[in-house]
Amino acid sequence: MPELEAVIWDMDGVLADTAPHHLLAWRETFVKRGINFTEADFMRGFGVRNDAIIKNVLGEAIAEEEIETIAREKEATFRRIIGKDVKPLPGALELVKELHNQGIRMAIASSTVMENIRLIIGSLAIEKCFQAIITGHDVTEGKPSPQVFLLAAQRLGAKPENCIVVEDAVAGVKAAKSAGMHCVAITSTHPREKLAEADLIVASLEKVTVKDLEELVRSP
Repeated sequence: MPELEAVIWDMDGVLADTAPHHLLAWRETFVKRGINFTEADFMRGFGVRNDAIIKNVLGEAIAEEEIETIAREKEATFRRIIGKDVKPLPGALELVKELHNQGIRMAIASSTVMENIRLIIGSLAIEKCFQAIITGHDVTEGKPSPQVFLLAAQRLGAKPENCIVVEDAVAGVKAAKSAGMHCVAITSTHPREKLAEADLIVASLEKVTVKDLEELVRSP
């Protein structure tokens, strides 16, 4: 009987409600360059790495140095906008702490940068709950590639088939399933029908327990 070895968390839209702050940061960054970045543009790129978002907006021909400049500016703007106003999503902190108390290994595997992750988990006071943090800079391919989740499992010493990924983005769900992992999807960002590949789809984590996750891994 397979056992739950590890839980791998996306961060934005899963642990914390950061989408409005990211949208404002992208808008502020692009308007300086004469570009109107819409909410539709934002949703198309939700959950993928900054380089992919920037290329989608400015074209594939943009120089790598310019991509780096824009990405750094956007993330610094995000951190300025969110400040200390980090709000956890319903049920997230409770489930993280319950898993931690039961000795389940955990990682964050996010497309964002380390500075953002440290700010968010520090503000939520859950840094000690995670044994590994993987960012978009640690892999050569962003989500929906499974690289970020496979690297997280490797660093946790867990088999992919015994891992559960908690996600809210379509690209993240695809990445989790491509990695051969179980996936819990939260409809905080996308409607249920767009997350249909996930093994369990919930409106929030408020009623999800460690026992639910263990049974998900054991189920055929």
